[in-house]
Amino acid sequence: MEKNIENSLLLDFYGELLTDKVRYATEMYYNDDLSLSEIADDMGITRQGVRDLIKRAEGNLQTFEEKLGLYKRFVETQEGLSKLKKSLEETKCVLDKEDKSSLIAKVDEMTLVVNELLNQE
Repeated sequence: MEKNIENSLLLDFYGELLTDKVRYATEMYYNDDLSLSEIADDMGITRQGVRDLIKRAEGNLQTFEEKLGLYKRFVETQEGLSKLKKSLEETKCVLDKEDKSSLIAKVDEMTLVVNELLNQE
């Protein structure tokens, strides 16, 4: 399951770098949760042909990630923002409540921006 989520996110980051046919099959498999048979029927090719397209996409997506590292940086940014928010929430007596709430709101806003950047296509 975790591998499927990772591949789906890699597809979000690097999908435009794949050919249309490879991207279409891979999106249907990971994002629409269709079976190889369903995709094959839709595309007019064999199940093996669909499997080959998806395996090619997985290899290409991993290569793109190894070279560019966008997914890794995204995860690190999310984790960093989460840790920052937790630290701010646990901070005592250093900030008044209003300043603390303001900082937490800014971290939440930054998290939304990072997520929106991922969802832009």
